[in-house]
Formats: sequence, C-alpha cells, structure tokens
Amino acid sequence: QLQLVESGGGLVQAGESLRITCAATGRTLGTYTVGWFRQAPGKEREFVAAFRWVDDMERYAESVKGRFTISGDRTKNMAYLQMNNLKPEDTAVYYCAAKTWPTVEGSKNDYDYWGQGTQVTVSS
Repeated sequence: QLQLVESGGGLVQAGESLRITCAATGRTLGTYTVGWFRQAPGKEREFVAAFRWVDDMERYAESVKGRFTISGDRTKNMAYLQMNNLKPEDTAVYYCAAKTWPTVEGSKNDYDYWGQGTQVTVSS
C-alpha cells in the first residue's frame, strides 16, 4: 500500500518561495503519476500540478503556471512542489496524490492515494 506524507508548509510573505515535499513509503512512487492539489477554506479541492515519471511530462493549473514547478526524485522516493512568487490567493492546504493511470490529465477523482496535507499560508 502506498502511503504519502507531505511536509514543508509554513507561513511566508507574498513574493517569497517555498518548497513542499511528498515522501512515499510502501511502494515506489516512480510507478505512479503524482499530483499536487490544494484546498482553501470554503472551497473545493483543486488541481495544481501533475508529473509523469516516464517522460517527465508536467501539467499545471493556469493560476500557478510559470510560478510553480513539480518534480520527483526516484532515489529518495519523493516528489516536490517548488512554489515561487507566492500570492495570498495561494493560501491553502496542499495535498500530494498518486494514481496508477499514466496520464497527467484528469481530475482529483482519478487519484487513488492521498496524503494528509500541509498548510501553506501567504501573507500580504
């Protein structure tokens, strides 16, 4: 059973950067497509970015394109989300997710495994 644990969240000011980490145990993360999602208070969980290991294919939400970068490290069984030029509207709980289907397309309903989330707060 794949288990995911996020870390690295925190409080930053607008314009600053933060990298959050997704650590996998139980199975090899590189055999899954990895996604990052976020959920702000009172809002639905939304897609942020997805990464496919086999060819490093990436996909981003329009709201984060050019500011966020998703990546993975096979040797550490980890995935990352580098977030630059953060804005107050990026404030949310960020979740790491994984799915067996090898496509970066699709919605949150396609993902089989989820972490518990890490809080990112951006002050203005």
